[in-house]
Amino acid sequence: MSDVDIDIDEIQRRMDGSLAALKGEFSSLRTGRASASILDGITVDAYGAATPLNQVGTVNVPEPRMITVTIWDKTLVGPTEKAIRDSDIGINPVVDGMTLRLPMPDLNEERRAQLAKVAGQYGEAARVAVRNVRKDGMDQIKTAKAAGMGEDDQKIWSGEIQTLTDAAIKNIDEAVEAKQAEIMQV
Repeated sequence: MSDVDIDIDEIQRRMDGSLAALKGEFSSLRTGRASASILDGITVDAYGAATPLNQVGTVNVPEPRMITVTIWDKTLVGPTEKAIRDSDIGINPVVDGMTLRLPMPDLNEERRAQLAKVAGQYGEAARVAVRNVRKDGMDQIKTAKAAGMGEDDQKIWSGEIQTLTDAAIKNIDEAVEAKQAEIMQV
């Protein structure tokens, strides 16, 4: 073995991170069932600063097709309602005192198809990220080759990186298929 070592654990961690990021993006896609994570990307203009919605009120899912947000400060009810309306989640909040009720509307077939397409785009972005990690690993091998790594070691490391890449892309494809099936389910 040469003086240059390939950090396979770091490559694995970065590829796993791509899958974790994909799953995080999937949580923001509406599937027709209520999920508090739909509101994760929404920020409210509170006290002159953009504040995450979950820091201005309590988010609950009391029913399968309803989300409630109980606002802690009466002055933030209006800005919170506006932030939800202005977001791209397609839900119109109903104000009930200090509580916002967010009824989950049924998704029509066209909207389901759009969301499935978005899930596919998220999946492709994750696959590109994995391929970029693979490229970085292969660049490490080229650097190691210049430092005196033998051809046998190069082939072993290249095979190891390719195996990790194939496994990560397979996991991403499975996650995309599952999410698309969930979205298209009526």
